[in-house]
Amino acid sequence: MKKELLAPAGDFETLKQAVHHGADAIYLGGKKFGARRAASNFNDEEMVRAISYCHLYGVKIYVTVNTMIYEEEMEEVLQYVSFLHHHFVDAVIVQDLGLIRLLRKKFPNLEIHASTQLHNHNKEGLRILEELGVQRVVVARELSLKEIESLDTKMEIECFIHGALCVCYSGQCLFSSLLLSRSGNRGACAGICRLPFQLLKNGELVPTEGNYLLSPRELNSMDHISELMESNVTSFKIEGRMKSPATIGFIVSLYRKLMDGYQNKCPYLLTEEEKKRLLLLFNREFTDGFLFSSSFSNLMNIKSPNHIGYPIGKVTSVSNSQIGISLTDTLTQEDGIRFLESSSGMIVNYLYNSSSKFIHSASKGECIFVDSRVSAKVGDTVMKTLDKKLLEELEQYSKKKIPVEMEVVAHYPNTFVFTVTDSIHWVHKEGNFISLAMNTPTTKERVISQFQKTGDTPFVVSNITVEMDANLFLPIASLNKIRRDALEELRRIRETESKKEVIENHYKEVYTNRKSFVSKVVYTALVRNEEQLDACREAGIHEFYTPDFSLYQKFKNQISIYYRIDRVMMNHPVLSNERLLVGELGAVYSYTKENEVVSDYYLNVANCSMIHFLEEHGVKRVTLSVECSKKQIESILKKQFSFPEIEMILYGHMEAMVTKYCPLSLILKKGKGPCNICRNGACYSLQDRNGAIYPMIQSNELTHIFYHTPTMHGLKEYTSIGITHFRFEFLNETRKEILSIVKKLTK
Repeated sequence: MKKELLAPAGDFETLKQAVHHGADAIYLGGKKFGARRAASNFNDEEMVRAISYCHLYGVKIYVTVNTMIYEEEMEEVLQYVSFLHHHFVDAVIVQDLGLIRLLRKKFPNLEIHASTQLHNHNKEGLRILEELGVQRVVVARELSLKEIESLDTKMEIECFIHGALCVCYSGQCLFSSLLLSRSGNRGACAGICRLPFQLLKNGELVPTEGNYLLSPRELNSMDHISELMESNVTSFKIEGRMKSPATIGFIVSLYRKLMDGYQNKCPYLLTEEEKKRLLLLFNREFTDGFLFSSSFSNLMNIKSPNHIGYPIGKVTSVSNSQIGISLTDTLTQEDGIRFLESSSGMIVNYLYNSSSKFIHSASKGECIFVDSRVSAKVGDTVMKTLDKKLLEELEQYSKKKIPVEMEVVAHYPNTFVFTVTDSIHWVHKEGNFISLAMNTPTTKERVISQFQKTGDTPFVVSNITVEMDANLFLPIASLNKIRRDALEELRRIRETESKKEVIENHYKEVYTNRKSFVSKVVYTALVRNEEQLDACREAGIHEFYTPDFSLYQKFKNQISIYYRIDRVMMNHPVLSNERLLVGELGAVYSYTKENEVVSDYYLNVANCSMIHFLEEHGVKRVTLSVECSKKQIESILKKQFSFPEIEMILYGHMEAMVTKYCPLSLILKKGKGPCNICRNGACYSLQDRNGAIYPMIQSNELTHIFYHTPTMHGLKEYTSIGITHFRFEFLNETRKEILSIVKKLTK
């Protein structure tokens, strides 16, 4: 199986760096509907140019349309995908399942890749994607290579091999949305996991070696290239649409060398200089990640969430005006440095030697001084975080050349045929400029010389054959013109070639306006223990959900209660004739045929097509995404008539994130040995820099982190637009608190 090296591009310069350093494919986003809204991204004109540029060099291009789509946006996003399809994009990367459903109906031969934001982590979920005609799945970054290889699927598999890691399962993080109204599912993640947090036990501070308890290191798989090449993974994906062009170009070049070395049975070993450059360009310290089953201590860097660079010395003195440094490596004016232990950094605007003389650069072994502009202390490790000379060097690179073969046939009186081919396309040009030489004939060597002059075109001649009569005169200007015209035509063919016909159906969803809303309001509650259940029953609630299987078993034959399935399920136990609340695709696939199923808010339902999809798969009731505003819900209900049981969260402590990583295991057990800390009866939580406290629950080797305050909505404003089912999602509320909350919100 041929392996693909897939690189990111946040702007056109990064795209060029990736192409010319050996990427097989590029993924990028437009100005809307992409999960990296803060990147420069590509407007429509730039997108067309990018597609042509990549195709010219034989590189595929995939466009991210990987955000949750609100109902009112659906027509616009379909038009955008139509634009991409008609300009021959190789694939679109999509998160929203409702959008995938419509794209398959409207564009039957468009290649669709299921984004990692779809929470692709088990084989049952992959069955649904296969049924929808998805050609490739980007698997969750929490999967090990062994787990990936156990996924039995007809789809191509793509996995991340390098770059930033999310600590939360992708597509399952609401932290940024809840805290700052910047949705990770909408491409506006504020990186809350990179902020400082403290661990609390029963409300008391637990000392830690660092305060960045949710900040992972950078994934780096360079030491595992043979395992990757021998796996069932088709595409190796580098993260980094926010990273600099030089950084992406360099990383791509290293993986290209490693992959080619394996393929050619001549393993490539990174040089010490390459390793150093990698650290200089960007690193939060590196990890093998869950991909290679790293420990939590190898996965996380709780001391720093930022690029830390490469060590170049120690602080020897600190005064009000200058900081003295003993160098173990070079330092140049305009480099960036960071004082590691003091967590401060600066650009070196002025550099002085031991005689206080201004200098432009200093070498290993020298003692130098910089202006005292930030806090530092004697003994601090000095890290170089920006190397001006390295960046200038990496900005200069050789452009990739496309090998072509040429053939020239020249026979008197008027046969001149020139053919050029890239082994896929052939261009033929003819001329009638042949004459007999009056003085000096044109030699075969001169013809070869003229046709090898490809100049600043993307082509290079790998072979040329010339068949010509003796004693001919061929005007050099005519030879040059026919060469230029042929190469320009070959360029246009490569840029604009479509490998398949674009098919677009005029499919449109049909809706019938609902004549009247169902008048009966149904209240449901998620409870975690029997005390909460009793309180809810006393408050007049008659339908329940619980993540406690024993509680469900005890009451399932007495009341209407549903068992909440975990939203991370590596294996699905056989269940039949049960009532279930499910929050991931694998459970939808596994349980809707033989059970009564309600879909949870984790599925990010924000449009009618997604509701139709769940209805088609036998879901009884759909819970809307908690990121939907009243206006967005109203847009759904204006069209969505056939599925009356639409539920929303009226009150609840939302799960901000779910993670495979356990802070308790790392901090209290140092990531070593079996960990049963969460079973000691204590209550653990995280506290942010503003004093807000986020409760944590450990369950089934997952950590659930809850938002610090509950979400609350007014009942009447939602019953007036047609919502009939309202959920209370309780966490640690007491009986008294539950009675008060229900009374307040239902009156």
